[in-house]
Parts: sequence; C-alpha cells; structure tokens
Amino acid sequence: MSVKRRDIVIGAAALATGASVVGALRPDKKAAPQNRNTDIASPNISKNRRQLRLATSWPKDFPGLGQMPNYISERVREMTDGRLDIKVYAAGELVGALECFDAVSTGAADMYHAAEYYWQGKANGFTFFTAVPNGMTAAEIMGWIDHGGGQELWDDLSAGFNIKPIQAGNTGHQMGGWYKREMQSLEDFRGLRMRIPGLGGEVIRRLGGTAVALPGGEIFQALQSGAIDATEWVGPWNDVSFGFHREAKNYYAPGFHEPGASLCLGVNLDVWNSFSRADQAVIENACQAVNHYSLGEYTTKNGSWLKVLAKDYNIIPKIFPDEITREVGRIADDVVAEFGNKDKTTQKIFESYLSARDTSRKWTEISDGLHIRARQIALDK
Repeated sequence: MSVKRRDIVIGAAALATGASVVGALRPDKKAAPQNRNTDIASPNISKNRRQLRLATSWPKDFPGLGQMPNYISERVREMTDGRLDIKVYAAGELVGALECFDAVSTGAADMYHAAEYYWQGKANGFTFFTAVPNGMTAAEIMGWIDHGGGQELWDDLSAGFNIKPIQAGNTGHQMGGWYKREMQSLEDFRGLRMRIPGLGGEVIRRLGGTAVALPGGEIFQALQSGAIDATEWVGPWNDVSFGFHREAKNYYAPGFHEPGASLCLGVNLDVWNSFSRADQAVIENACQAVNHYSLGEYTTKNGSWLKVLAKDYNIIPKIFPDEITREVGRIADDVVAEFGNKDKTTQKIFESYLSARDTSRKWTEISDGLHIRARQIALDK
C-alpha cells in the first residue's frame, strides 16, 4: 500500500554551521577571498544523518497495522529531508513480535510499534493505553491521552522502563471474533480456546474458556490445526487478509474487549532525550498524523471488506445474544475494576481512565450514539 505524499510545510531543523560562518567572516581581507569556498561549506544534511531501528509486533507490510510504522518512518524522513532515517523491522526480523518492548527498553532497538496491552505482565497500567473491556472508543481514548491527563500518566509509567510512549494509530472498534461454533448461550464459552489478549482474555477465562496469547502471524495456523477454537483480531479488512473465514464461519459483533484500540510508538528514553526539541516535535507530529490517517483508513476499509465477506463468502456478522452481552458486560466491569486496583500506580491510571470514560461517554451516547440509531431508522427500510 503506498502512502500519499503531502507537501510538508514544516521546515527542516537548522544545521549547525555557526563555526564555519565565523571562520569565513574573520577580519582577514587577504585570506578571505581565496579561502571563501573552503571556509563556507555548503550545507550537508547527510553529515548529520541519523539512522534509527524500529521493531514492530506486526507481520511485514501487513495492511493497516503493519503499514503504520512505515507511514511514521516516511513522514519523519520527509520532514527532516532524510536526516532522520527510521528503518522498520517487521515481527521476527530484528526481534520477536512480543520482544520489541524489551529490545527498546535495553537499547537493542531505538523504537517499537505495538499495542501496549501486550506488556501488562510488566505493569498492569499499560493495558489502559490500548483498550479495556467496556472501555473508551477511539475518539474518547484520544481525548483522554491528549487532553485528560493520560499522557502524563503514561510517561511516568513508561519511564520506569526507559521508554517514551506516543499515540501512533488506532484501529477503531474491533469485532467480537471468529468462532468455529455458534455462540448461542453462555454454555458455549465453556472449554472454548480463544486467541484474545489483554483483559478480554480474563473475561473469557471467567466464562469457562481458555485465553491464548498469540502474535498475529501465528493465529491462522493455530486455528487451522485446532489449537484454538476461536480468535479475535481487528475487523473485516485485516481478518480477511489472514483468512480466518476459511476456518471459522461464525463472525460475531460487537467486540466488547477493544472498542477503540490505540497503538503506540515507544522510543528508548535515552534516544528520545538525545533528540533536539525540534526533532522530538517532528516525531510527535508524525505519530499524530498516523493516528488521524489510520482511523479514517480502518473505518473505510472495514466497510468495504464487510461487503466482500457478504458477497464473496456469504458471511454476515452475527450479533451476540442479549444473555451473553449482559453477562460479558458484568464480568468485564469486575475484571477491569479488580485489575485497576491491584497497586497504587495502576489505581491512579485506572481512576483517571474511568473518570474520562464516564465523562465522555455521556456526550458520545447523545451525539454519535443517537445519530447512528436515527440513521438506522431512516436508512434501513
């Protein structure tokens, strides 16, 4: 997938040419003319070029998720006229899909692009910066991080691991997953082996199932071999790319576990502090750009591939029965509350997240929520 180039109106950072200029302007009239060309060298951006390594959790060039770090790399390269050159490594090329956090923390890599809930085993608070069950939508979590104190809490948490975190993409609402059998009642979760990370996995366990953590590139084989009975991933666009519809015919909505999954660019803190403020701003703006770009892309592509599923594969998403929705919601609230109160650091993050969710959801419900309901009534004739 090619990313459209845009005219960049942000100027590249100024080069440090002060020393040569001073030499050229010294009051030696005889020496100045013959040394003019050597003392005042043409700006050479390449001599200040810096190469950085970015490890990801995604398969190489995978639609959406796998393209987000490439987009960041391209934007940074454009805004610095090639002076900052970020080389992107797909999962397994530099380190494993779930090893990029440690690689960046120790300095083995400079940056990672991944979902923060992958690291909840290191600190509970990380999961709130991706998604939690019954949590915030994409717009709501962006609001919390940018305007509700979330970034400061995230910075404090990640600094303990020598990492600077930045929002860098969002998939929007995710689907409830692919199942080999129909999910008609709560009994159907008993014994179910499902690929699902984060706190959504704990909800599945409390329903009597088994939650399995697998990186994206390993899911299809596990589904095909029978190692798992079900999986969630993202939505129609990415799910069809992985071929889940060939092994599990029952596609369910909505996804209770990730109502708006935020992605992260994590930068080694020593590397981050070595950048000028101008270069930090370039990286931040590239991440803001991919946040905007990815949410629009996922919304559009998921709609298109939803049609493909119906037309080419005769798969129409099913809605979870009310019995399942109510019980999943009840358990999810308990799981998130228990998890959020396990330690003081997580509790501080949880309380901030909960306050932001409960404030923003009222507006979401009477704005987007009621509009969508009214539009359904008007258009679904």
